[in-house]
Amino acid sequence: MSIVPNFFGRRRSNVFDPFSLDVWDPFEGFPFNSNFRSLSDQLRSSETASFVNANIDWKETADAHVFKADVPGLKKEEVKVEVEDDRVLQISGERNKESEEKNDTWHRVERSSGKFMRRFRLPENAKVDQVKAAMENGVLTVTVPKVEVKKPDVKSIQISG
Repeated sequence: MSIVPNFFGRRRSNVFDPFSLDVWDPFEGFPFNSNFRSLSDQLRSSETASFVNANIDWKETADAHVFKADVPGLKKEEVKVEVEDDRVLQISGERNKESEEKNDTWHRVERSSGKFMRRFRLPENAKVDQVKAAMENGVLTVTVPKVEVKKPDVKSIQISG
């Protein structure tokens, strides 16, 4: 495999790798202040990884609000489900970074680590005191039952005249 240097001194392979995070950053190497991080650093950072922004679906059925969160590789002890301020459902957790041994040689790190937290304001019809959560095959399911809406009694009034 031949390796060719690019314009910014980084070495790239001439083999296309669709999973590579070696993204060209036009601002890399420019003298910005230390708070500025390059685009490629941000993409590699666990703070912007897909796990941190845990994907959650929210559907409303006839009798409940159902939230499904993808949390692959986490145990139920590593995930927290809370209701705060009466109507805010909070789902949070953390995947710790794998420990590195001195003698290990890492060829690729794609699994993300870090904390995540998602918050949802629940509607008035949510029974926040009856929330249930279950985890199966890396999917957290949170079920928030709904208050039964009583249909109003309608009484017809005869119009005179």
